[in-house]
Amino acid sequence: MKRSGIINRALAGRLAALGHTDQVVVCDAGLPIPDGPRVVDLAFRFGVPSFAEVLEGLLAELVFEGAVAAAEAEEANPEVLRRLSAAFPGPALELIPHAELKARTAGARLVVRTGEARPYANVLLRCGVPF
Repeated sequence: MKRSGIINRALAGRLAALGHTDQVVVCDAGLPIPDGPRVVDLAFRFGVPSFAEVLEGLLAELVFEGAVAAAEAEEANPEVLRRLSAAFPGPALELIPHAELKARTAGARLVVRTGEARPYANVLLRCGVPF
């Protein structure tokens, strides 16, 4: 058994298979998920687990070189945007229209669905390397 980190069997296995430039979407409970990407659905109840909890766990486990989020979060969910801006300063965080973010989800290797019930709590993360 692992000592720490992500212990969800399905998620840990999918994370281990990721490589440089692979894309991972962390999404709220309402984001439509297209056919194509593998999905690990962690949602239990609205709000559980939260977007912040899942994002924090992924940031501790993996190296990400960039992120893409919906520009609409600036007004509708500034807390999510503050959290993402802290993790991805400057040009590492790209803001695009939500409709475009939904379209880009189809190209992700993995989608991690949370129980988050606040709008625009979605991010597309691009895997990096630790060297």
